[in-house]
Amino acid sequence: MSSRHLARSIALQALYEWDFFEGRGDYKDITERSIKEFGKGLKGSDFVYSLVKGVIDNKEELNNIISAAAPEWPLEKITTIDRNVLRMGLYELIYGDKNEVPPKVAINEAIELAKQFGGSSSGKFANGVLGSVYREIKEENEE
Repeated sequence: MSSRHLARSIALQALYEWDFFEGRGDYKDITERSIKEFGKGLKGSDFVYSLVKGVIDNKEELNNIISAAAPEWPLEKITTIDRNVLRMGLYELIYGDKNEVPPKVAINEAIELAKQFGGSSSGKFANGVLGSVYREIKEENEE
């Protein structure tokens, strides 16, 4: 497993815990605990912290994007894992350094995490939502 993929899986687990407790825990403590528990072989934790902090800092905007891209799925009806996979994928897609993580890599990583941690249709759901947002961003940039 690549170090970036491992970092994303740790970030997802930290975000899951943070979201499960409705943001009542300190994300730094949660992230640190997740790194200790799941981070064997991780080379550096900066990427994990930046993903978790980025998602939390932009949660409202990311939630609005998810709601617009999947209007038939109210945010509270999306599983905690799928919701955080989408938030993390969108965060990388919108705010990430495109030279460091190209959009298609961000989407593919989110799909893989959804398949790994989510339900049987989580990968397809993530692909549909993130693909839709990516096409919209691409069209806006071409105008």
